[in-house]
Amino acid sequence: MTVRRTVIGVMAAAMLLMNSGCARSPVVTFYTMSALAPESAAATADPRGIAVGPVTVPDLVDRPQLVTRISVNKVNILESHRWAEPLKSEIPRLLAENLARLMRPARVSTYDQSASRNAEYRVVVDILRFESVPGEGVTIEALWSVRRGAGGMVEKGHSIAQELADGTGYEALVAAHGRALATISKVMARGLATSMSQP
Repeated sequence: MTVRRTVIGVMAAAMLLMNSGCARSPVVTFYTMSALAPESAAATADPRGIAVGPVTVPDLVDRPQLVTRISVNKVNILESHRWAEPLKSEIPRLLAENLARLMRPARVSTYDQSASRNAEYRVVVDILRFESVPGEGVTIEALWSVRRGAGGMVEKGHSIAQELADGTGYEALVAAHGRALATISKVMARGLATSMSQP
């Protein structure tokens, strides 16, 4: 009888531990950035092909989790707040969407799409900073270059975009990153327009 009570007690304790573990499992929230609104775009008259990428990102943020800066020497890696797709694929996709709206009717694709094989221009991007400060805002710093076919680089730029967060949550930081990328996209569009005007 004592053995049976002990077994029942152990089983009950195990069930309690399992239930309490399940109760503490965090809910993971996934985030994605938004492209420029269609009405923000101005049309051009050049239908040539543009490929965006490759795009590099700092190792610090090259992970599924959102990373926020707490101080100069401290960051927080948020296990329960994650990007819906890797930044290495989301950033070029978003830049391509923005440039497609800013440069229409130009044909814009990312470097890993089949349409990029025949692109006459390629935009290569190195993201130097991709910082998020909760309750404040974001900073994106990028080096970019426009290359024409096999002829090499024809335009290059260094862009820094800072956006305030419209709220205190992580979604507000993600939205601010989308706006910062839109700002950088507009600078790139001007560089592309300059490149396309050259003989």
